[in-house]
Amino acid sequence: MGQEIQGEGSDAAGSVKDRCWDQREALPGEPRCVICARYGEYICDETDDDVCSLECKQTLLGRLAVSLKPVNRSPTVKLPMNDDCYYVRDDKGPQQNNFGGDQIRLLRKNLGINVKGESAPRPMLSFSSCNLSQRLEDNLEMAGYEIPTPVQMQAIPAAMIGLNLLVAADTGSGKTASFLIPVISRCSNNRFKCSTQQRKPLAVVLAPTRELCVQVEEQAKILSKGLPFKTALIVGGDAMASQVYRLQQGVELIVGTPGRLIDLLSKHDVELDEISILVLDEVDCMLQRGFRDQVMQIFQALSQPQVLMFSATISQEVEKIASLMARDLIFISVGMPSRPSVSVKQIVIWVDSKQKKQKLFDIMMSKQHFKPPVVVFVGSRLGADLLAEAIEVKTGLRAQSVHGEKSMKERRESLSLFLSGEIPVLVATGVLGRGVNLLGVRQVVIFDMPSSIKEYVHQIGRASRFGEEGSAIAFVNEDDKNLFRELVEILKASGAPVPRELANSPYLLSSCSGRKRRRKYGS
Repeated sequence: MGQEIQGEGSDAAGSVKDRCWDQREALPGEPRCVICARYGEYICDETDDDVCSLECKQTLLGRLAVSLKPVNRSPTVKLPMNDDCYYVRDDKGPQQNNFGGDQIRLLRKNLGINVKGESAPRPMLSFSSCNLSQRLEDNLEMAGYEIPTPVQMQAIPAAMIGLNLLVAADTGSGKTASFLIPVISRCSNNRFKCSTQQRKPLAVVLAPTRELCVQVEEQAKILSKGLPFKTALIVGGDAMASQVYRLQQGVELIVGTPGRLIDLLSKHDVELDEISILVLDEVDCMLQRGFRDQVMQIFQALSQPQVLMFSATISQEVEKIASLMARDLIFISVGMPSRPSVSVKQIVIWVDSKQKKQKLFDIMMSKQHFKPPVVVFVGSRLGADLLAEAIEVKTGLRAQSVHGEKSMKERRESLSLFLSGEIPVLVATGVLGRGVNLLGVRQVVIFDMPSSIKEYVHQIGRASRFGEEGSAIAFVNEDDKNLFRELVEILKASGAPVPRELANSPYLLSSCSGRKRRRKYGS
């Protein structure tokens, strides 16, 4: 197919990506792939177009070849998987991919997909193989969804046929679209078939934070443009009267936090008898935040909906609530959800509490170590405000804080300024550690270590989106002794250096010896 000519903006020589989803998103002013709009890493000498990967190059050349043929044939897409190639016709219907059982198992293995459940369908390799409406397909293309990610390949066809799912996948792997596409497809099709004057909600998405709810609803609006599909955002911080009015006008989808939705249901007459799909996003985080009873209360108010549960980590508590809510559950996992992304370079620094601010300022004043845009995670709301102000005073960098005590308007404005590149530093509490799409973030600094290793994994995951490389710097000291053992295990598994003070800490040594004694005596 010709040789690849490296473009000026390319990463290191020889770093051409095999697959589209391995490439990072394009930054403002950078070349974009003509197929998927990601970063155009190189130019193929057979065309004058930028492409991001060998996969998109093949798609581009396939389209050019098809456009030159006078006969009307279905285009063929070739997706390389290590030493094996799979050819898939771009026909409608999930059963058009004529894979045998061995091919399906090999495909899942190569994609890092694990499935438990006999009724799980084969993965789909293109959005056009799922019987989506033309409008939804067009919206996906306009939004940059050219090729599905591995979690989307398996979860979307399973959700489309009505299965109950528990899905675990890495942060930034495309979980939101994995449930929005089936929800929009089914709900809009139902409206087309049976249009009624009173439009009752057909689906509910519950998420643990207001920011995540806002993001999910915004994405739903983008993907449902031009379809009979309206949404209502039900979160704290906005006037309840306007939310009630929105519901009364008729919507297909409710996106909200459990507490606010319970509050609304207790005070107003909102009918949920037509809800057919319940989605729990970041379900493990909801349980950690104490939303279990509220989630179950909402579930019990519905009439046996299809249940779709998504999370980056799966605990015994998550599995327990999943078994209570759904029968014949299909479990899908992609990658290693409970481990940090391999795309994130972890740097752990031993810093005494009184020296953390100065260490942060030193990093931000260093051209070598500071890689904006940066999210700094802190442990308290007051700490976020004070640290953002100190960063501006000491470094001259623009910084803003985001936490639960700020109004929705303030939080949206801060996120908008950060995502648009107007401010390089965002100081946040754990409210941004889960699910929120922070595309373009290159670096995370964990100023205050969280209370659990799971939260550490989520927070550093903000520095990697769809496999894009990023770095995470974490400050640790004796205040974090309860995390030492698990942190060292994660660092060693990732090949990251362990600070001498951490490796030699008496707290680490005592926890290890205690663990050995328990194993010896069987306690």
